[in-house]
Amino acid sequence: MSETATNDNNGHDLETKDQKNGDQNGEEDKTQTPPVKEMRAVVLTGFGGLKFVKVLKRPEPQVSEGEVLIRVKACGLNFPDLMLRQGVIDNPPKSKTPFIMGFECAGEVEAVGEGVTGIRVGDRVSALSDSKAWAELVSVNAKYVYKIPAKMSYEDAVAVTMNYVVAYALLFCVGNLKSDQTVLVHSVGGGVGQAVAQLAKTVGNVTLIGTASKHKHESITNVTHLIDSANDYVQEIKKICPDGVDLVLDCICGGDANKGYNLLKPMGRYVLYGMYRIWWQLEKVSPMRLFDENRTLSGFNLRTIE
Repeated sequence: MSETATNDNNGHDLETKDQKNGDQNGEEDKTQTPPVKEMRAVVLTGFGGLKFVKVLKRPEPQVSEGEVLIRVKACGLNFPDLMLRQGVIDNPPKSKTPFIMGFECAGEVEAVGEGVTGIRVGDRVSALSDSKAWAELVSVNAKYVYKIPAKMSYEDAVAVTMNYVVAYALLFCVGNLKSDQTVLVHSVGGGVGQAVAQLAKTVGNVTLIGTASKHKHESITNVTHLIDSANDYVQEIKKICPDGVDLVLDCICGGDANKGYNLLKPMGRYVLYGMYRIWWQLEKVSPMRLFDENRTLSGFNLRTIE
């Protein structure tokens, strides 16, 4: 239905009532906030059992300066995720629930923040994030985003990234592994343990001793001597290496830390990693003892490296 305009006394057209309403509505539309886009995410709603892990809707993240926005295709599940769920991880990403879980993901770059170089929209990447990776979208600091080979699947990428970064750092950055040395690795059947076993093979004539639960032995490879962790591994290792070992990688801590430390030969290195306060029973070690025995005690935590 149309409406004709009326004239004023000077012959000028007057706005119709419908035109006025249309202009007013247009101004109102311009001031309305667009609806927030949502995504699905795995959210921890409370510390404890699996009942607190839920798939919920959350606002899509925005990419900020120095960040990369990733459309997630696969997520990694690691030991820190289990500890975070139970509330026993040191320095949790957030002190209170709810929050999005996940420290590792792989996917396709959807947007790039200001100042980011070397990464473009459409790149296939894996990423390490301090939580929030278990979602359809995640924004991650660009320095923790890594391009992956074209033939590598997203699932393989998340199986490799965290485990092998940690294993490499333990062996070469902290452990200073050299040829003809002996390494003791606890929990060699885990993701990091198996990565350590493979990377140690890149160094000549390394003897690798690993402990693991008996039911995992069939799936473990690249280990020179595999010992049931339920047995007295100290005596078995002393038979294999009467002079001691050069490097111990310990994610168990507790009483095992003292046993492992006493297996070190002079100039030996003991590296603690991946353990959380539910296992923290390590006796105090005097710096003078390290000095007198020519041994090194170190720690490694990937999450706290800037």
